[in-house]
Order: sequence, then structure tokens, then C-alpha cells
Amino acid sequence: MNRNLILSALLSCGLSATAMAETTGGTNKDTENSTMKPTETSVKIDGTSVKIDETSVKLNKAGQESSGCQVGRLANALSRFSIGGYGEAVMSRNFYSQHFNRYRDPQTYKDDPSHGRFDLPHVTLNLGYDFGHGWTMGMEIEFEHGGTENAVEIDADESGEYEAETERGGEVALEQFWINKAFWDGKFNIKAGEIIIPVGEINAYHMPNNFFTVYRSEGEAKILPNTWHQVGVSLWGRVSDWRYEAIFTSGLDAERFGHNCFVHYGATSPYEYKLANVYAGAARVDNYSIPGVRLSLSGYYGYTFKNTERKASASYDKVHGALAIGSFGFEMNRWNWIVRGNATYAHLSDAQKMTTFMNSYPKHTQQDGSPSKHSPIAKNAYSVGIEAGYNIFSQISSLQDRQKLYIFGRYEDYNTYAAGTQKVAYKYDRVKRMAVGLNYSPVKQIIIKGEYSNRFLSHGYNNEPSVSLGITFAGWFLK
Repeated sequence: MNRNLILSALLSCGLSATAMAETTGGTNKDTENSTMKPTETSVKIDGTSVKIDETSVKLNKAGQESSGCQVGRLANALSRFSIGGYGEAVMSRNFYSQHFNRYRDPQTYKDDPSHGRFDLPHVTLNLGYDFGHGWTMGMEIEFEHGGTENAVEIDADESGEYEAETERGGEVALEQFWINKAFWDGKFNIKAGEIIIPVGEINAYHMPNNFFTVYRSEGEAKILPNTWHQVGVSLWGRVSDWRYEAIFTSGLDAERFGHNCFVHYGATSPYEYKLANVYAGAARVDNYSIPGVRLSLSGYYGYTFKNTERKASASYDKVHGALAIGSFGFEMNRWNWIVRGNATYAHLSDAQKMTTFMNSYPKHTQQDGSPSKHSPIAKNAYSVGIEAGYNIFSQISSLQDRQKLYIFGRYEDYNTYAAGTQKVAYKYDRVKRMAVGLNYSPVKQIIIKGEYSNRFLSHGYNNEPSVSLGITFAGWFLK
């Protein structure tokens, strides 16, 4: 055992006992029997003679232990407790128009001035506790965009009117809260609560040290909920080079779908609760057989249409809005290279009928209207992307073990309206994006990021270049 640790514990106990004696002794005749009389004792630790106060400690009438006897319990509790988190502070300068009509009339706003933004996209606090006997608890509290507050946005779907949006001003959310029971040394686990739905790379690996770009990859972030978390039950584990997970949860809320976001907002709810009129399942498998390489498959299937508060007429009885998602991902971390990629495809059945039904609602601006905005829903959406970075400092012997500097590039292609259901064309929903930049890591937990990126839109629309800087943290303070 560490000598300094022992000394600290002994001295702490002696000082605590002495302080208690000074506090209680002579102030009340009824407590005189509890007065502690210190005597000097010499103790040798690792050959060093140390003098401490030897104290006779008695229990009070309530049977409470002295502070010195509580040290062991506190140490045991701390050994079971873990605390950590991750966070991002970013800024961007966007060299394109921010006018709400820039896609409807691109030529008019082609030469608009640039605009800049500061943001705290995600800041989280992660807590965990090991109860023993295979029982553990975990939670994640996220402060998104700096927390909750009312905000005003200019709504393109409402002719550019100013609109108060409480949920868009920021968010404090309990993204995870689960109880887990492990069996057979973690080969099989049962987890229940608010859990991550690990479909796609963006959800399974969403912390800022899992991607090079300043912001999360746009493609999957546009078409999938992220970070996708719902109440459910998960069966998961790792056997040899295989990690598996299967999840039972509620379906997504079809009212929250749209042409420029597909099902992105489907896991959120404008109510104090999340609807669970229909159910869904998700699964993921990761393989680590090749050293330094991870190969992943994930999928999702569930109904969505009847997961709303508004009931449809009998003519919609056969409409289910079945959502199917399939995703492949990989990562290679070898030879001072990190290469990551994803390919995600999603199909939504009955998209045409669902669009018709949603558009029949009163407008959300009316008192009796839906709290969700409705727009045409696509039946297909996809995202493919790849990024690669090389650690330049690996070639400098004095730095290779302490610091890292990655030069990287990323390319992605995504479409939130790949197969539309209306005559209205949303060609600007098809995006090809390129990014190049640097990641500097002075210590393992911190990364300073810089990048230049450009969105290449369909013919007739203006491209969207930008420069972004960010600093991120991800790690554990106590584990």
C-alpha cells in the first residue's frame, strides 16, 4: 500500500478525533465521558518513524461512529463511483447567405455577406455507480447549446416570420439513465432505462474524440435521431472478438418527420412523455477480429404512423409507416492512420398516405393545432461518408508518445428526400460535403480542431463553404 496514502489516512483520523475532543470536552457535563484524551504513539511505515495522536474513541448515545471510522466507508464508496463527460465549444464563419429563402430563390441571395456563430453543441456530465454483484447504474446529463432558454427563430415554412421556440433555445436532457445486470463476466447483460439506440456510427460513437470534424458528421445527423436515446430494454455483451446488442423500445413519432430531416426528430416529444402506441426493435454487431479494425452492422425496424396523439379514420387502418434502417460502419486505427466510414440507408413505407394525413392537421400556429411542423415525408433517405487522418507527430520521436497532430479529410453524400412523395421537388436536400483540417491533441482527453468545409448542392443552388474551430474534451475524472 502507498506510504503517503497510509500517512494521510492516519493523520486525518488523528486530526478529526482531536477536533472532536476539543469541541465536546468541557462544554456539556453530559458529554464529558465522550472526551478523547490524545496520547503520542510512534509508528514505523516502510522504515520511517512517524508520530501520530493515538485517540480513544467512544460511540455517542445514538450509536454513531466517529469521523475517523467513516474513512473506510467513504473510500469504498468512491471506489465504486465514476464521473466523467464530454464537451464541445465551437465557432464557425459561414460564407453564404443565412436568409430563410436562400433555397427557394438562390440567385437573389447568391452574394449575401458571410455570417458567424458561436455554440456549445454538446456538454455532458456522466455518472456511474457499481453496486456489486453485477449491478451497475449509469446516467448522462446533457446541456445542449448551453442549456434551456427561450429562443426566437426565423421560420422558413412560415414566410420568414419570427417564432418563439422553447425547445430550440437549448436543452437540458437526461440522455441516459439505466440499470444494468451483468452475467458471466460481462458476456451477457440486461440493461433497462433510457439507453442509446446504437444504429449508425453517429449514435454508437458520438463523443467528439470519435470523429475528426468540428461538428458531428452531417449525413447521419440529418437522417437519424442523434444522439438517439429512448426508454427500452437491451440485451448486450461481448464474446471474444464480437460485441452484440439487441433492443426493444417504442416506435418513433411520425408527426416529427419532415423532408429536410427525414426521421431525425422522431425520438423527441413535445409532450411531457414519449408515446409508445407502437413498438420497435434495433440490433448491432461489432467485430474486432482484425487488430486495430472494427467492422459494424446495425439495423432498426418499427411502426411509426399510429404513434401519434391524433387518431386516424378507418381509411388509414392499413397504414403502418414501417421504418427500416440498415447501416454499415468501420474504423481502422493502425500504422498512425485512422480511417472511418459509414453507409446508412432508410426506407419508410406509406410515406405518401402519411404526408396526406399530417397535412390535414390544423396548422401548428393555431391554438388547436399540432405542436409539430408538418412537411412532405420521403420514403427513402441515405448517407455515405468516409474520413481519414494521419498523425504527423508519429514521425517526431520527441512527440510521438505524448502529443498527436492529425491532418484529415472527409467526404460524405446524403439525401433526406431521396424518393419524395409529392410533386414538390426538394433538390437542395441532396448534399455532397467535403472537409479538410487538423486535430491537435496535447493530452489524451483534449482535442483542438480546425477545418474548412464546403457543401456542394444540386445544380442551381449556391454552395456553402465555411471555416470552423473547436476545442473538445472527452474522458473520465474518476473511474
